[in-house]
Amino acid sequence: MDWPVRRSVHAAQYVASGQWQNRTLGDDARHWANIAGNTEVFPGSAGQMTYETLLSQANALGAGLKRLGVRKGETISFMIPNWVEAAIINLASAIMGYVINPIVPIYRESETTFILRDCGSRALFVPTMFRKYDYADMIERISADCPELRHVITVRGNRDGMISYQSLLDSGLNEPFDTPDVDPAGVKMVMYTSGTTGAPKGVLHSHNTLARAVAASAEYWNIMPGDVVLMPSPVTHVSGYSNGLERPFLGGTRTVLMEAWNAEDAVDLIDHHQATMTVAATPFLQELVTAARKKKSRLESFRVFACGGASVPPEVIIKANTTFANPCAFRVYGSSEAPFVTLGATPKDMPEVASQTDGRIVDYDVRIVDDTGKDAEEGEIIVAGPALFLGYGKSEQTEASITDDGYFSTGDIGRLTPDGGLIITGRKKDLIIRGGENISAKEI
Repeated sequence: MDWPVRRSVHAAQYVASGQWQNRTLGDDARHWANIAGNTEVFPGSAGQMTYETLLSQANALGAGLKRLGVRKGETISFMIPNWVEAAIINLASAIMGYVINPIVPIYRESETTFILRDCGSRALFVPTMFRKYDYADMIERISADCPELRHVITVRGNRDGMISYQSLLDSGLNEPFDTPDVDPAGVKMVMYTSGTTGAPKGVLHSHNTLARAVAASAEYWNIMPGDVVLMPSPVTHVSGYSNGLERPFLGGTRTVLMEAWNAEDAVDLIDHHQATMTVAATPFLQELVTAARKKKSRLESFRVFACGGASVPPEVIIKANTTFANPCAFRVYGSSEAPFVTLGATPKDMPEVASQTDGRIVDYDVRIVDDTGKDAEEGEIIVAGPALFLGYGKSEQTEASITDDGYFSTGDIGRLTPDGGLIITGRKKDLIIRGGENISAKEI
């Protein structure tokens, strides 16, 4: 598919500054396989998943897909839970120059059909069954409505008429493999928004933009090679995808994948694997605090709990930071289009910023504007930066959302604080205009 990519007006600046490394995920995977090949990357997952093993299996899977006729630049999708196979599929896609399309497993016929058709997916990876739902049967029902979908690959199971993941992997093991040239600035991923304001929109990212979001957060949070990430957030969402599947290859971390959230299990996993960080939504933090107190654990190894995705009450952050051994919980703000606009604040040094705001702006240029586009004390948040997406799958959607000088209109309303914090006060579409005044539905 010929994606309508909007090249950043600041691209040369980002390359010159080193914010864009102009490397692909495949380049980084080969780097870690060379210097730490025997390091286990996904502890707790089936098999000894080292850097060497992951790279070898990704190469084989890529060769198998090429053998099926999937060509560089075409889209492949995966609709699987937090399984290590997702990391291998993602890495194979990056190596082969495919566009990866993560699909949330809770989607059913309508959403899945829309996404597969919209991105022109050629191959789809699904479980046969997961949580008592028959995904293979669903795909059989919608396949006639997805004419570009040529191959369905079942993960952890077999189904007549479909290709098993293991057989595809095996088919590529002895295939001649030449690493293709892949453009780090080209489209690497298309991830669909939830569609709360209409039909879902395909968010386009490159190797450069996604890697920058991970690198900026690693620097700000002091995440080092060898640190362990607990990942309960779906790897089909941008936070789970970037921090769970990509961070190990971009920064030498390791990921403990949770197939299903359970707070008491999470406490045990953190203590057992000495996990240092996670990125997850408010309910996860609330339940983790309760479980840690119940199990009398202070999660001594934990240094970062970046909390976002929904409203985060200040008392939740305060309670967590008085429960855990290290004050580690803070609020962050971002989206699929603009990951990690804010990166929190150090709870120990800036407790009020950590709990009372949606974080500090680190790697973005953020403006607050009124309806005419002029700077305002409170108004719509527009952002620009090296981790900003390339645009949407439809050019008209991009033109409606990105200004001529490269700022993305988030649709969120907010204001800045004197100490560098950002506070979200509502959504633009939720504003109530009464007597000439804008009133936030969230505040009401």
